[in-house]
Amino acid sequence: MKVLIAGCGDLGTETGLRLRRDGHEVIGLRRDPSVLPDGFGRLAADLGAPLPPLPADVDAVVFAAAPGERSVAAYRRVYLDGLLGVLDGLRAAGATPSRVLFVSSTAVYDIADGSWIDEDTPAEPAGDTGRVLREAEQALLEGPFPATAFRLAGIYGPGRTRLVDQVRAGEAVAPDPAVHANRIHRDDAAEAVVHLLTRVDAPEAIYLGVDHAPVDRGEVVQWLADQLGAPAPTRGPDRRSRGGDKRCRNDRLLATGFEFAHPTYREGYAAVLRGEGVRHP
Repeated sequence: MKVLIAGCGDLGTETGLRLRRDGHEVIGLRRDPSVLPDGFGRLAADLGAPLPPLPADVDAVVFAAAPGERSVAAYRRVYLDGLLGVLDGLRAAGATPSRVLFVSSTAVYDIADGSWIDEDTPAEPAGDTGRVLREAEQALLEGPFPATAFRLAGIYGPGRTRLVDQVRAGEAVAPDPAVHANRIHRDDAAEAVVHLLTRVDAPEAIYLGVDHAPVDRGEVVQWLADQLGAPAPTRGPDRRSRGGDKRCRNDRLLATGFEFAHPTYREGYAAVLRGEGVRHP
């Protein structure tokens, strides 16, 4: 299988390495493809700008782009304009991929009461960036190719140590009242993309990418403090409200036979603390 990864950053590169491990051909599209690992095909392009000709013989596409800043303009340029540019480029090339997988986000759900949600929960984002993501999802799912929107929760893993650093510095806050957070380790997210592309005969249109443990953020920072021998976190108002307060189910992903290497934050952050894995450019 030949797979084009559009937006081949950290998650895209890890996905590509796993596809290569399984014997697939990978083409990475990014502004500076020279940083991609050996064995990757390289395509220099800026998503949101006119693209060079895309290969006609791609069998699948992963759109794993990420904007450089959290603004509506940046989201629209990368997620919506970039995705539409890739779809147009595939059509112009005469490509007929069997699947286009769009890495989206659980931010499309405006839930703030701690409710359990799944893929059937209405996606009605309140924020402008969430609305751009939802618009991009709809453009994909109504487009010309079989498609899947993979809504990931907060990604953590190699190089993503903001919370660990805050706990170590004694700056972490345990929200009061409690606020639930959902997360997925980078390596599980990449493996799940490979799984949905190559091991599932007829993927659904939407999956949630979250681990087994939506949990009060206060529990996570207290656990990290215990592991690090750091001061206990203070309790106070939630300073990180953009994620809302929801608990995401992963039953649909599990029903495909996918197995997590890091089923909860404990296994995942233990690997981070051991320094396992590599953060890709």
